[in-house]
Amino acid sequence: MLKKGLVQIYTGDGKGKTTAAFGLALRAAGQGNKVLIYQFLKPPSLDIGERFALQLGAVRIRVEALDVPWDMSKSLDDEEDVEKMQAAISEALERITQTAEKRFYDVLILDEIVFCLSKGLAKLEDIKNIIDKRDPAVEIVLTGRGAAKELMALADLVTEMKNIKHPFDKGLPPRRGIEF
Repeated sequence: MLKKGLVQIYTGDGKGKTTAAFGLALRAAGQGNKVLIYQFLKPPSLDIGERFALQLGAVRIRVEALDVPWDMSKSLDDEEDVEKMQAAISEALERITQTAEKRFYDVLILDEIVFCLSKGLAKLEDIKNIIDKRDPAVEIVLTGRGAAKELMALADLVTEMKNIKHPFDKGLPPRRGIEF
């Protein structure tokens, strides 16, 4: 449906990157676009409200998740976990490149891939490959903390979510339906 696809990045230490991307997905689907959301570091076993809502079938948005165990507080310090994740991400990005090239979807959202890049779990050249090889009408949305200048240079739109105040600062735990 899109004539010209752009590259968007939602980054920063504030809340709302994934939420913004899912909102864009709903808008795109509502206008008849085919949407794929691919979630990195959020395996299918993770209890995520957005994914559950879409699985109810009211909206035609496909959500896939990298099915590799990952603990955000421990796995970055475990060399074996990091190597497994790097290999899985590389393989997933190769498949996503083919998907973008053949325009199976009009909008591709790579949720948390920016964080993966910032932590060395993904390679910039793999993301650049997706951008360069995609059908010109495919919109790409990248989310996650820590967008590097080299990545932002590839984008047409960059939004930084800035944390001003958050309930976590007062020790409140994440709430079902709000934070996940």
